Amino acid sequence: MMRCYLDHNATTPLRPEARAAMVAAMDVVGNPSSVHSEGRAAKRLLEQSRGALAEALGAGNADIVFTSGATEAAALALAGRGLMASRLEHAAVAAWVTPDLAVVDGAVQVPDPGRSAVQLANSETGIVQELPQGLAVSDLTQGFGKVPFSYAWAGVESVFLSAHKCGGPKGVGALIVPQGFDLAAQMRGGGQEMGRRSGTENLIAIAGFAAAARAVQRDLTDGRWDRVAQLRNILEKAIETADNETILVGKASPRLPNTACFIASGWKGETQVMAMDLAGFAVSAGSACSSGKVRRSGVMAALGYDDDLGACALRVSLGIDTTEDEILRFAEAWSGKRAKQKAAAAA
Repeated sequence: MMRCYLDHNATTPLRPEARAAMVAAMDVVGNPSSVHSEGRAAKRLLEQSRGALAEALGAGNADIVFTSGATEAAALALAGRGLMASRLEHAAVAAWVTPDLAVVDGAVQVPDPGRSAVQLANSETGIVQELPQGLAVSDLTQGFGKVPFSYAWAGVESVFLSAHKCGGPKGVGALIVPQGFDLAAQMRGGGQEMGRRSGTENLIAIAGFAAAARAVQRDLTDGRWDRVAQLRNILEKAIETADNETILVGKASPRLPNTACFIASGWKGETQVMAMDLAGFAVSAGSACSSGKVRRSGVMAALGYDDDLGACALRVSLGIDTTEDEILRFAEAWSGKRAKQKAAAAA
């Protein structure tokens, strides 16, 4: 069976550019904190990678703190600040905020940006938010590299992201804050990362992160995501044609070009995932951090869907190299299984 990976919002395949940068970094043997020649070479690679990520983010006048991933970066940005957010946020953000911000037609309402956290894009639905000037914190994890963003013009105080969502390796992320911004360190010890995150930097992963960030920004500039959006539209049209009862979540909202989320009433999302996996397709019933668990995220409820409908959501997330043939094969397989599911339910 030929497998087809359509779960890029959970994690992306490692880009060739990132792999090459990581292999090269394996030959840099020094510790970036050491003062000898080998240590200085490692430090040089670390700062070159930091500069490359800053350039990709438009954050040349900001501080970049490398972390173990977006979850740690979120904790570093949010702990003890008492910020507000909506129920659309990822669990890594929800753990540190109060869910006081309302959602109207998919858009988060932000009366007090300086005391709020708002994600750039939602991992489950692909809905993109318009970030208000003066916002305290934004999670860029899903949106970075897929939609235009520059720290220089966004007017957001702090942002964070993860490498493995943009073609880099798992296990590395970054928090971007204004220069000299006062952060309460969560990891204490040797004082690395300007005293904000102790622990020897994961140099190999950081080098891969920087290379991936450069590459995805080139893809965005070159319009490669426009083709992905066309494939997403082809998929959604095929799904609607096969079953006119299916609900396309967020269709009227600005969305990521690669994400389709739809609700097939009466057919649990987890059941759909298993059925499509057996057919050779990797998809998801929601966020990789909530799918398959008893406790669901609040995303579908925040968008106005009751528990029964929310439990029937399926997410298909495309990659830069996804083909039209793969999309059409998925739509055909899903449509066939949906027809059988409805027939069985009616029997």
